Parts: sequence; structure tokens; C-alpha cells
Amino acid sequence: MVEVREAAKVLSQARRVVVFTGAGISAESGVPTFRDALTGLWERFDAQALATPQAFQDDPDLVWGWYEWRRTVIRRVHPNPGHEAVAAIEARTPRSVVITQNVDDLHERAGSAGPLHLHGSLFEPRCASCARSAPVPDGEEPAEGRRLAPPRCEHCSGPVRPGVVWFGEALPEQILETAVQEATDCDVLLTIGTSGLVYPAAEIPKVAAMFGATVIQVNPQPTPLDAVAGINLHGTAATILPALVTAAWPRLS
Repeated sequence: MVEVREAAKVLSQARRVVVFTGAGISAESGVPTFRDALTGLWERFDAQALATPQAFQDDPDLVWGWYEWRRTVIRRVHPNPGHEAVAAIEARTPRSVVITQNVDDLHERAGSAGPLHLHGSLFEPRCASCARSAPVPDGEEPAEGRRLAPPRCEHCSGPVRPGVVWFGEALPEQILETAVQEATDCDVLLTIGTSGLVYPAAEIPKVAAMFGATVIQVNPQPTPLDAVAGINLHGTAATILPALVTAAWPRLS
């Protein structure tokens, strides 16, 4: 594919790379998105309605149970070749960083070092009262889901909440500032599996392009970022990214 060869040339010559990922790359591992049909207890609920501060305040057992079920699902899946290719890009371009909208740990499990989680992480619960970090609970949830009381904070006894950014909440200020700075400093930004519709995260590729970086998009479907990207690679991350890495660094693959 001509576009892959063109993207590989740009990537291999990059001084600083930002890899920006969305739900699409994790969906290829079997992580359900908010748009997927749910089963068991959860088929009676709108997933987005469970992802708000008000929902947790109204029914913490329901919301905590939902997020513990999601974490169990993620623990049972594995990074796919797309995640592994992202880690390979990091290894071959030392001045690189991963910025993700995903709340799973699949980048870390694939070998990425310290990705910036714009929307938080299921693996970083915190107290809803004092905001201190809390341990990740052990155990697995049943496939049909259940209501589950959240643990209490060991410091103030407040309820522990999922460490994700809910609808209506601001992104973590320091992480967002770092992500924007990385976008302004890079010379190549790979945007992978993101719809380009969720703001302010969707501004990250636009910032990179505005500061002169080449934006390479990997997505099976057209998105609003098509117009921003200098190179559009239409396909799945698990297919396109390994081919891109092999073409960019044939002697190391």
C-alpha cells in the first residue's frame, strides 16, 4: 500500500512521536465500548447514564458494580498487535509518548511506558471524598454483573469511586496540559481508533497539525480528523500498525 510506505518513511525519520489512541484499538481486543449491546444486569441500563457523578451519588452500589464488571472484562482480554506495535514505535523512537482516551491498561500490558490517560483509568480508583488513591480490588465479577458496595477509603472512610473521568467532569488538568505540550513539540502524531468527536481530547491531533506535525490517522472509517491528517490509513489498528512498523524499520522487525 502506497500510503503505508509513505507513512513509514515519515515515521522512521521522526524525531519525536505522539501516539494518540481511542476506543477502536481496544475494541479489537474485545473491550466493549459504550455503543455495544450489554447483557445481564446491564442490559436494563444506559451505559452513559451510569458514567456520571450524579449516578454514583444516587446509587453508588450500582455504579461501582458496573465499573468492577468492566474491569473484570478487561482483565480477561489481551493486548492485540495494534497495542504491541505502539510499544514497538516507542522502543524505536525514544522521544515518544502515548496519549490515550482509553481507561484500560492494555497499552501498559503491551509494554508502553507511562501512557497519559486523558480519561483516567479503571486501575486507579480514588476516594470520592478526599481524592486519595485507593487499592485496586481483587477478585472477578460474574458475567451477568451485580450491584456491589464500593470500598471505603482507608484515610477518611469516604466511598471509593472509579478513577475515570465521568460525563460532566473536567479532564485531569496536569495530564491535559502535558498532552497538549507533547502535541506542540512532536513532528509526527499518529491518531488511532478515535472518532474525533470527543472533546477536548479531539483537539490533540489538531494542535499537532497547527504546530507543523504530520498527522497520520489509522481508522477503518472516515472521521472528522480526515481533513486534519496528512496521511489517512483506512484499516484496523491490529492490521495497519504492524505493517507500518515493519515498513518503517525493516531491519529491526
